[in-house]
Amino acid sequence: MSRFKLLLAGTASLTFSSAAMADIVVVDAYALSSGQMARSGAAFMVLQNTGAEEDRLIDVLSSAAKMVALHTHVQSDDGVMSMREVEQGIVVPAEGRAELARGGDHVMFMGLTAPFEEGATIEATLVFEVAGEVPVELPVRSIRPEDHGTANKMDGAATGH
Repeated sequence: MSRFKLLLAGTASLTFSSAAMADIVVVDAYALSSGQMARSGAAFMVLQNTGAEEDRLIDVLSSAAKMVALHTHVQSDDGVMSMREVEQGIVVPAEGRAELARGGDHVMFMGLTAPFEEGATIEATLVFEVAGEVPVELPVRSIRPEDHGTANKMDGAATGH
C-alpha cells in the first residue's frame, strides 16, 4: 500500500464514526470469474453516496489476492488501452455515484489465492476517507445479465494481466 493510501486509511479509521457508513451504498457488486490459471481478477460495482459530503474510495482489502488495487483503463493517443492504478482513489460525489465498470474504474485483484469461480463469493472491505470501512460480498459471475448478447472488448483485459 502506498504511503498516501496508508495515511488516508489510518486517518479514516481513527477520525470518522461508524454512523458515516450509512452514507455509502454499494449496488450491483460482483467479481468477474477467472480461468483456473489466472493470476488476477477484477470486481465492479456502483457506489452511491447518500450524504451531503464528497467521499473517496481509497483502498480495498481482501484475502482473495496478495495485492488489491484501484485501477482504471486509459487510452493512449494511438488508441491502445492499458490499465493504471488510481493512487488518489475514486471520488464519490455528495448525493452522487461512482460506477466501477468494465472498461473504466475497477478493483483489481493481483496474485489470486484461488481462481474466481462462478457461484463463489469474494469477501472484501472497501475503505473510504469519510465512511471508513464498508464490508462487501462480491458474487462471482462470468458475465453480467445485461451484457448477454453484447460484445465487450474489455472482457479479456479485465482478467488477463
